[in-house]
Amino acid sequence: MVLPFPTIIKSFWLRLLTAILTLILAFLWVMLSATPVAVAQEKTVNYTKTNLQNRDFSNTDLEGAVFAAAEMKGINFQNSNLNLAIMTQGIMLEANLEGASLAGALVDSVVFNKANLKNAIFTAAIMVDTSFKDADITGADFTDAIIDRYEVKLLCQRAEGVNPVTKVSTKESLDCDYFSRH
Repeated sequence: MVLPFPTIIKSFWLRLLTAILTLILAFLWVMLSATPVAVAQEKTVNYTKTNLQNRDFSNTDLEGAVFAAAEMKGINFQNSNLNLAIMTQGIMLEANLEGASLAGALVDSVVFNKANLKNAIFTAAIMVDTSFKDADITGADFTDAIIDRYEVKLLCQRAEGVNPVTKVSTKESLDCDYFSRH
């Protein structure tokens, strides 16, 4: 069936108007949703690939900060807020994270060898390919953290204590009972 010429024109303009309104709404949605991200990025502290050896960041709010590939040997993060921080490929030999909170942080490929992690909170952190050789994990909470199975078995061999904030034992947070059976 062939539509009369005025109906074709009316249909064309209606489709064009719908497409223009859709583009305007999409543009406004993108602009309005991008504004909070831009503001959040302005407030983000970025220490990517920096040398932070022996720096003192104790009792500091560094939520969402970025420490990607940073040299952090001997750094002091005692009682600091590092929730949602990015510490991928960081070197944290002999670092002090006692009482620090790293909930939801990206802590993959990090070296925590000989670090003080007493009472630290790593809930829901991603800690794949991370090393904890000779680290003190007394009272640390690893609930729902993603850690290599082999590393969890090693951590369970020395897991003890209860986190004073979350009231969860280190063994329970690592699910050491499961690993002792398997």
